[in-house]
Amino acid sequence: MGASASQISKELLSEYQELTFLTKQEILLAHRRFSELLSKNQDSLITRVPQEKVLTLPELKSNPFRQRICHVFSTSEEKDDSLSFEDFLDLLSAFSDSATPEIKSHYAFRIFDFDDDGTLDRTDLEHLVNCLTGDTPETRLTPEEMNQLIHNILEESDIDKDGTVNLSEFQHVISRSPDFVSSFKIVL
Repeated sequence: MGASASQISKELLSEYQELTFLTKQEILLAHRRFSELLSKNQDSLITRVPQEKVLTLPELKSNPFRQRICHVFSTSEEKDDSLSFEDFLDLLSAFSDSATPEIKSHYAFRIFDFDDDGTLDRTDLEHLVNCLTGDTPETRLTPEEMNQLIHNILEESDIDKDGTVNLSEFQHVISRSPDFVSSFKIVL
């Protein structure tokens, strides 16, 4: 693994700062960390990093939603969840302390929407709970516990009573959770 030969120009650094919630120092650190994932002589500004390598970052390695995070932030035309440097910056920006609650809740919703259909249905909620509790025989909820928990979540969140949670409903719930903004972060 080696650092790439590419550097970020002052103009590009300023542009990245304007387009993200990151400081110049955070962008430079992100560039260094992203470059460490590349092989020698790869240009960090044009090379995509495979999901498997991104997931080796300590900041993502233990996150139960690590694969979904890569999926949501990847702009890969091959749909392989690889990240470009700009994808990586978008990810870090959304998870930064400076990102707005609206941005954070928008991306949290997309990460939790496992089937990418724009709603959190029972299947998404079950997957979400399993990610949080650990999907092992020792930690998995019983079917009765899972049904009760999902029923309670929908009872609290599903304002229009259509059996799913849409983005607006999700953001309404998140707005009443003061810990969400401070806990939805990744710091390099």
